[in-house]
Amino acid sequence: MKKLAIVAVCLTFTGPALAESVSEKTGLNSLVGASPNTQDFVTQAAISDMFEIQSSKLAQEKKDAKANEFANKMIADHTTSSDAIKAMVQSGKVKADIPGSLDSKHQSMLDKLKGLNGDDFEKQYRSDQISGHKDTVDLYKRYAKSGDNADLKAFAEKTLPIVEHHQKMAEDLAK
Repeated sequence: MKKLAIVAVCLTFTGPALAESVSEKTGLNSLVGASPNTQDFVTQAAISDMFEIQSSKLAQEKKDAKANEFANKMIADHTTSSDAIKAMVQSGKVKADIPGSLDSKHQSMLDKLKGLNGDDFEKQYRSDQISGHKDTVDLYKRYAKSGDNADLKAFAEKTLPIVEHHQKMAEDLAK
């Protein structure tokens, strides 16, 4: 009941299109299990890919030996994911804008990683990977279930097992 009240308040004070975006950004859609709209999915998936690639390159630079194989996999798989989304947008199959840079939350996380070394870096990198993949699994599940663009929905369905595997790998890495 409380969840419905929150949704009602959010929808009352914002316009319909804005409510979806605000709801996704604040985590409200995730809380109630609502699917993100196409633009929100593309934005969040692209930012997730950018963060995974940049933070994993940083792990390679910082010589996090235990995470090196994981980082290589993250760079390869998230580059593939980014390329697939870009191709769908460029072909016109998906009507959305792809962000060119990280949002402030992910940029702050990356900046924090840049300032860490050794065990501190390794702990933070692993923690970021677990929480990031948890969020990404949730995003992909919700879009795969009821996304509003058939091509992007098929992409989310196909990619979800890969992201779930990444989450398991991140959890194993932290052990």
